[in-house]
Amino acid sequence: MDTSRLLRTSSTVVVTAALLISGCASGTATPRAAASARSQGPADVGDDAGPAQRFAPLPTELPVELRPYYAQKLTWRSCAGDRFECATLRAPLDYDRPRAGGDLKLAVSRKKATGPGKRLGSLLVNPGGPGGSAVGYLQGYAGTRYPAAVRARYDMIAVDPRGVAGSEPVSCLSDAEMDAYTRVDVSPDSPSEVGELTDAYRGFADGCAKRSGKVLGHVSTVEAARDMDVLRAALGDDKLHYVGASYGTFLGATYAGLFPSRVGRLVLDGALDPSLDARRVNRDQTAGFQTAFESFAKDCVGRADCPLGTGSTGAAGDRLKDLFKRIDTHPVPTGTPRELTESLATTGVISAMYDERAWPLLRAALRAARNNDGSPLLKLSDAYYERDQRGSYANLMYANSAVNCLDLPAAFRNPAEVHSAVADFKEASPVFGESLAWAALSCAYWSVPATGRPHRIEAQGAAPILVVGTTRDPATPYAWARSLASQLSSGHLLTYEGDGHTAYTRGSDCIDTTINDYLLTTTAPPAARKCT
Repeated sequence: MDTSRLLRTSSTVVVTAALLISGCASGTATPRAAASARSQGPADVGDDAGPAQRFAPLPTELPVELRPYYAQKLTWRSCAGDRFECATLRAPLDYDRPRAGGDLKLAVSRKKATGPGKRLGSLLVNPGGPGGSAVGYLQGYAGTRYPAAVRARYDMIAVDPRGVAGSEPVSCLSDAEMDAYTRVDVSPDSPSEVGELTDAYRGFADGCAKRSGKVLGHVSTVEAARDMDVLRAALGDDKLHYVGASYGTFLGATYAGLFPSRVGRLVLDGALDPSLDARRVNRDQTAGFQTAFESFAKDCVGRADCPLGTGSTGAAGDRLKDLFKRIDTHPVPTGTPRELTESLATTGVISAMYDERAWPLLRAALRAARNNDGSPLLKLSDAYYERDQRGSYANLMYANSAVNCLDLPAAFRNPAEVHSAVADFKEASPVFGESLAWAALSCAYWSVPATGRPHRIEAQGAAPILVVGTTRDPATPYAWARSLASQLSSGHLLTYEGDGHTAYTRGSDCIDTTINDYLLTTTAPPAARKCT
């Protein structure tokens, strides 16, 4: 829920037939609502300061020192087997001191509009995270699998946000160190285990500070949104057209808040609520994962081969907790030197909550774990962490922590605060609450102070913005989409009544047709349209 645990995107990790959205380090955390850098214009509020402040736009007049960045021309080259083009965008490390701070090099990719039909401009895509590679998402999914009518009319564009993948990536640990970090118990049963967990968080934060240097303080969502406006200008577009999923909705909403007059067609799918503080975000997501588990359990207990037995969903949850306790005491062999620990098992289960198409995989993995084979659950956990078969980790977990810890003050400042909140988190989720409460402690040890605070984004004057929410979304609860749509002065809410994280291109003709019509005609759907 906080940084070093659960997070992520939409349609970027493929596990057999399932698309999983995940991220972060050691156990389970999720995408956090981020906030504004106080030095960059938006109103600032203190920690736990009551109602969130309004997020103010930047001045429309471009500062002189930023004009060279906005005037740059991109040099395109063939990439990804000549199916795409790639370029490098320059952006200032520090928008407050662009001449003193030096430049960042950001990775950009493009798939030109295929036709037929008149080109409508560029469509920027972001899969979420924070930490998901937008370039990887474009080249591996959106550029070839978005609806053909959309790809025909738009140049499909992606930029890896600063600190992510091809754009000055944040680094924190060696692969061996990351293996050890993901095994650490995130439901500590004793003071010594609490100490081990806090030592792990400190070690992770120290590793990021040592390996990532000055970039670590400049990977906020506000700065990434400002980079998107530089890219818009470099592409020669007057307006920004955008599809963002999960955390990508916060990035898109932040752009709208900063540059409302430059908003074109914005789709925010699986929305975050920027008005919430980190503790509330974490608790809401804990409840979201419980809702998703109950949907899984309801489906499972109706099957004769359900590894959680038959009967009620509550009984299924109790059996899963019993399995976690057994694994905590006796880690399960996997046929490799790595055993399945409770932390890895929890991550594997949570990863399957993002998409109902992963439920058969989870049933099989739980059945295997009960029979002393932890390899299927370990594979689900590894996919979540983007650990490949060679044991190498992608940058996703590190960037996720870096962005989250900069965007909001930590949910908890010390173990005592976690202890006092565990009961509340367990009320939100009897199955995952304790682990997710402890997961929210990780930012307490971050080396760079948070620059953001909770805020409301109104984007006064922006063109119609389409906000999409799924009623049983585990990672971005439906209430967040309703809240964001109500905050935005031009927000239109589109509801998908179903399971899984995000809705676009996941099988609903109603959702896809509505979003496609908006992207192709600028026609927003009627108020409160619902799809099933």
